[in-house]
Amino acid sequence: MPEKFDLYKSYGEKLIGLFVRLLFSGERHSLTELSQMLDCSKQTVLRLINNIRMSYGINIEETKQGNKSFYRIRKPVASLKNIPLTEAELHSLQMCKAFTQHLIGKKLYEEATQAIFKSRAALADGQHIGECHFTAFRPGTIDYTPQHQIIHTLIEAMEKQKVCKLVYQAIGAPRPKTFYIKPLKLFSYHDAIYLHAQKAKEPGKPYRTPKFDPLLAVHRMKSVDMTDVSFQPDKFDFEKTFNQHFGVIKDEVFEVEVAFTGWSATYVAERIWSPDQEIIKKGKNKIILKFTASSEPELISWLLSFGEEAILIKPNWLVKELKGKIVKLAKCYKGIKQVQ
Repeated sequence: MPEKFDLYKSYGEKLIGLFVRLLFSGERHSLTELSQMLDCSKQTVLRLINNIRMSYGINIEETKQGNKSFYRIRKPVASLKNIPLTEAELHSLQMCKAFTQHLIGKKLYEEATQAIFKSRAALADGQHIGECHFTAFRPGTIDYTPQHQIIHTLIEAMEKQKVCKLVYQAIGAPRPKTFYIKPLKLFSYHDAIYLHAQKAKEPGKPYRTPKFDPLLAVHRMKSVDMTDVSFQPDKFDFEKTFNQHFGVIKDEVFEVEVAFTGWSATYVAERIWSPDQEIIKKGKNKIILKFTASSEPELISWLLSFGEEAILIKPNWLVKELKGKIVKLAKCYKGIKQVQ
């Protein structure tokens, strides 16, 4: 009986979550996006949508773009604007703001803080929010304050689907380079902000299809100007592109097997490194991690961060390369006298 109750409770929570998302956002959401948001199958999402339509008489609009289906409830009626926030909702906003302070830069953080202050006025009667109970540890982070306008321009360009003219200083490049892009998605990775984009045609020049789509670090952008040229993005799924294998750099995928011992075994087992990972326990303080990766340099850097508690088993070609790097690393310290 409890299992059946939990099943109905879970379905009810998904029903309410879907209704709230569609009702208050007024935006269209793809079937894939809703499935990921609710952590359920697409068939379940369609069943939830039909239940909302039939049981509550809500008109959920369905549109097609290519082979994708999108759903939305048109802009909420005026009376919904006065629905108050709850303490839990505002606490969640405070937590998100605090945890991203080091990532978004001073000006964007100030804008988020101002929004929080405005939101306090929307609290239900009798509720109040005191001091913020959240913060972040920030060593090694990047100050994005200089990129404040660049980030806003990119957001506007993504909303309007406009090509941008970008001046970009690649790492190791002697001077900045100018080219044109179709901005698709801003995302965070290891306390840095990146833009995934598609290359656009430069005025007066023939277009050459690149081998890989541009992956751009926002802090290396010198300027971004939105043009009047519109674009329709090619078929793109961020989750399928980036969140399928270890590494933000997307090259050929290869299978990896690593043995972890000591504290690293516990640390690694607590986290998801790749959706297809497999963790095999070997005694009390040892595990074998099997997963797929798409970035050789990122994998090597990650393995070396665990020192002697991480031993690469497969692939053989990368084991050989890692051995060579360890030998070179040891040579860097050869002849350095220890200070007593």
